[in-house]
Amino acid sequence: QVQLVESGGDLVQPGGSLRVSCAASGVTSDYYAVGWFRQVPGQEREGVSCIRMSDGSTFYTGSVKGRFTISGNRAKSTVYLQMNSLKPEDTAVYYCAAGSRLACSGRRLRPEEFDSWGQGTQVTVSS
Repeated sequence: QVQLVESGGDLVQPGGSLRVSCAASGVTSDYYAVGWFRQVPGQEREGVSCIRMSDGSTFYTGSVKGRFTISGNRAKSTVYLQMNSLKPEDTAVYYCAAGSRLACSGRRLRPEEFDSWGQGTQVTVSS
């Protein structure tokens, strides 16, 4: 059973930067993907980005492309989401999730394709 723990959420001013982390335990191979989702109360969970740990291939949803960067450290089983040029609309609880490599296939992320989820970390962008 893969367990995920997010960290790094904080309050940041518009235009600022923040890095959130996702540490995985119980991983038995590199053939998995990690995705970042975010959710605002009353709205559906939105897929933000994902990475395949085996080859480093990535995907970003349009609203964060060019501002967010996902990266992975296979040795530490940790995935990072570097968020730059943050906007108030980026405010949400950010969740990481793990699934098969197929869950990160250059298309919109589907929550149902990810098996394990972290507890979430709050990111607030406000002046």
